[in-house]
Amino acid sequence: MNEQILEQNIEEKGIKKQKEKIIAVIPAHNEEKYIKEVVEETKKYVDEVIVVDDASKDNTGSIARNAGAIVLRHEVNLGLGATLKTGCDAALILDTNLIITLDGDGQHDPKDIPNLLKRLKEEKADIVFGEREFNEDMPLVKKTGNKFFHEFSKDVFGIKIRDTQTGFRIFSSEAYKKIRWKSRDYAVASEILINAEERKLKYTSERIRTIYYENQKGTTIVDGIKIANKMLDLKFNK
Repeated sequence: MNEQILEQNIEEKGIKKQKEKIIAVIPAHNEEKYIKEVVEETKKYVDEVIVVDDASKDNTGSIARNAGAIVLRHEVNLGLGATLKTGCDAALILDTNLIITLDGDGQHDPKDIPNLLKRLKEEKADIVFGEREFNEDMPLVKKTGNKFFHEFSKDVFGIKIRDTQTGFRIFSSEAYKKIRWKSRDYAVASEILINAEERKLKYTSERIRTIYYENQKGTTIVDGIKIANKMLDLKFNK
């Protein structure tokens, strides 16, 4: 039975189709400057927004809540990986079908959410990763680190996408159960990809816009070394 006939039969029998539920998870630590705009813009494209406040010392949590997000808070700073896991676990409890993750610092443009969703459906993929442009707008440290991890991940793990450290991604709830990570820090991005490759999930990428602000937080060279060591540990010490 093709899709069109199935849709017609459902309508004729008065069966109410279950609406696909999409939840965005936004990790945030001291992001009071940007979080309101990120939440308000993201809400236009999803059913719920979960902000996980990782022990911020500013007003990130209250601003996010006033902007319409569900806010969960860590009383102790646990790191990016742990913060994302808290949010994604909560999304499962809320019975979501799809989970979107994006940063709380305004780097990612929520207007790209429909593009990631479209690619997920067209490719019948389990995960779509947002791919940043490695151009002159990207800070040199980020550009150098991302190029290194692209080659490293391809050679060591067979990972097929270019931007391995992206924080903007969409995946199904079933895919999340298979890629659920142990990393508490920035190594989460690499572990998600490693798990997706090892579990033979179908993943692809979609070009996204990126905004870089002065003094924006992110991975340092030291963080990069830690991530590489963690990836090797995942590869050889399972």
